[in-house]
Amino acid sequence: MDFNKLLQRIKLILTSPKTEWIAIEAEQTSVKELYLGYILILAAVSPIAGFIKMSVFGIKVPFMGTYRLGFGAGISNMVLNYLFILAGIYLMALIIDMLAPSFGGTKDRLQALKVVTYAYTAAWVAGIFQILPWIGMLLLLAGSLYSIYLLYLGLPVTMKCPAEKSLGYTAVSMLIVIIISFAISAVVGGITGAHMGSGIQHTGMSNQGSFDKNSLGGKLENWNKKLEQAGKEMAQAQKSGDSESQQKAARKLMATAMGSNGTIETLAPDRIKAFLPEKLAGRTRSQTSAERGGAMGFQISTAKASYPDSNGHSLKVEITDMGLAKGVMALAGWAGVEQERATANGFEKTYKQGSRMVHEQWNNTSHSGSYTIIVGNRFSVEVSGEATDITALKNMAQNINLSGLEALKDEGISQEKE
Repeated sequence: MDFNKLLQRIKLILTSPKTEWIAIEAEQTSVKELYLGYILILAAVSPIAGFIKMSVFGIKVPFMGTYRLGFGAGISNMVLNYLFILAGIYLMALIIDMLAPSFGGTKDRLQALKVVTYAYTAAWVAGIFQILPWIGMLLLLAGSLYSIYLLYLGLPVTMKCPAEKSLGYTAVSMLIVIIISFAISAVVGGITGAHMGSGIQHTGMSNQGSFDKNSLGGKLENWNKKLEQAGKEMAQAQKSGDSESQQKAARKLMATAMGSNGTIETLAPDRIKAFLPEKLAGRTRSQTSAERGGAMGFQISTAKASYPDSNGHSLKVEITDMGLAKGVMALAGWAGVEQERATANGFEKTYKQGSRMVHEQWNNTSHSGSYTIIVGNRFSVEVSGEATDITALKNMAQNINLSGLEALKDEGISQEKE
């Protein structure tokens, strides 16, 4: 294997194609030499780069995280892709050879293989760029387009077709390439899918694709698996006829559906009520209430208070321990849900503030609104009523002992055994 010769050919076909095609046409070679000395090497670039991108680096999915194809499926896809590329090159050469007389050319199977082989150089070399995000696809497209141009230049030299017919010859040939490519993709995808869970699984390599464990996609995958398992346990408990097992399974199913691994006993009414401030914006607290309720292991504790002024206007504070909804709020936080909407009289928006989610709503006509902040993915604190602006409501919320609430985020949690 003469790598210097290979690199020189790559350089010249890419930089000086018109003169290099003349050298290629006159070059004495064979099908075996073309495959061993050029095709087998360059055709491997794209499948290998594809494997690295899909199974090592992964693909970033908006809002979901990074998705990686399992190594087993990745290797299957890489090998099959490579084999089909090798076969496709020869098939393409046969088609170009067959089409030659239709475009005033001369049939010559070896010359047809030459023109396909060296025209594909640009696309093969550009295949390595698919590892790069965004710009990599543009470079890959540029390489493919340049390969078409190389084929356009090479057909008149190698297949002896008139220059004015080269464009039509190229167009028909590329149409066939596209059809072949779709067929290869379908076959590779079908075969790779058929191998899922089969022999290659015994190598210890995962065939199933997955998102990063700590991404939203990974969290949702894990949640889905746990929910499926909890559903099976519920079905088994129902078959058993044992009421205690059924209640336990129902509680676990509820907890899992809410994104938690167990139950949460929310704060007692008196404890959550203690977080309602005595004074708010110079007003004295009145009409307080606190309660706790729930079923099937799903509890909610709420404490409310109003702060009236001398004109009969009132501010309200509501603090809620959402219990099992802690898991749902955590997933919402992972999703990074943010939105902003202008209304006819004001606005409404949701955003992240550090590790906390915030929701604001304001009406310019009534000069009233609400400011809600979630702390510890568990406690919702809302201040609402009339004020000068939303900032005033926000400042009132900051005067509540938010850090004290957040410190209790893990209190009362009872984990289920896996």
